Amino acid sequence: MTAQAHLESALPAEPVHLTIHGRVQGVGFRDAFCVQASRLGLEGWVRNRRDGSVEAVVGGDPHALQALVRWANRGPPAAQVERLVTRPAAPAEVPTLQGGFRRLPSA
Repeated sequence: MTAQAHLESALPAEPVHLTIHGRVQGVGFRDAFCVQASRLGLEGWVRNRRDGSVEAVVGGDPHALQALVRWANRGPPAAQVERLVTRPAAPAEVPTLQGGFRRLPSA
């Protein structure tokens, strides 16, 4: 398998759920995430969590998803991402992807 073929097989083909930990609240992370996701043509949502993390569910083109995950590993300039957890979106989360990209209230 070539390096390019391996990279292609690692692309997320389904919607993903992201949880971003670190200094990610109060630094413009959600707004910057929305801008990045919209620029990449992705659908979904992002919100703050009471535990101090940021959560997102995102779907769309696999290359765009990969680019967003790479961006989320560092975030906007004031953020300090310590850990990014990615998993496939749960079946109940998939219907929430319709209608562009939006910022939801904290949960």
